[in-house]
Amino acid sequence: MTAYRGTNYHGFQIQSNAITVQEVLQKSVSKVLNEKVSITGCSRTDTGVHANQYCFNVRTESQISTRGFVRGVNGKLPDDISILSCEEVPLDFHARFDCKGKEYIYKIHCSESKNPFTTDLMLHYRRKLDFDAIKKASHYFVGTHDFASFCADCTNVSTTVRTIYSLDIENYGDTVIILVKGDGFLYNMIRIIVGTLIDVSEGRISPDDIPDILNAKDRLRAGRTAMAHGLYLNRVFYDEKDLLVCE
Repeated sequence: MTAYRGTNYHGFQIQSNAITVQEVLQKSVSKVLNEKVSITGCSRTDTGVHANQYCFNVRTESQISTRGFVRGVNGKLPDDISILSCEEVPLDFHARFDCKGKEYIYKIHCSESKNPFTTDLMLHYRRKLDFDAIKKASHYFVGTHDFASFCADCTNVSTTVRTIYSLDIENYGDTVIILVKGDGFLYNMIRIIVGTLIDVSEGRISPDDIPDILNAKDRLRAGRTAMAHGLYLNRVFYDEKDLLVCE
């Protein structure tokens, strides 16, 4: 399990013309294992998106202990990527395909003044959110729906139907945190949901418009796409029991 600050990276997946989290991890892991390896990640996070918990798997002939792996790879990694834990798994384990669901959080700093300590870690929004309105709107997203209206590019997916188990909004002073847990997410889905909630707060969209927007299956009906730097992959679930737990 790893965590990373996505500010300096063009997402997780390797690209030919930009530095990514996967590239940095693979180089560090290969050095520690003394063999060239390819790692398999649980998700494709976008440029600037962060991860509090990200799972990847790697096959190796090395006899290194799990503790040695954590210590060794962390010694090679830059300060914005960290190995949190390591465990042995069956040979057929796949970090992406065996994943039962994920939880994302989106952080918003609601204040006229920017916070110099969170410029790349939270969305700066210069007013207070209409908490009652966005809470009402958020309830409509929970459940199994076709989220085509909340997908930036649906061409590479077989279905746009997803299940959201919970969508919670918490307020701590100037900080608003939106937590979304589901069985899977479409490209930019969380960022479009957050952008739509901001449009609800501003009165551009009514909370009761959300069902019609979902039924429309039209990206143009939903709201803006919120900036990437407020988004975190927070938890990854490999046991369905953990995914379905209400907290």
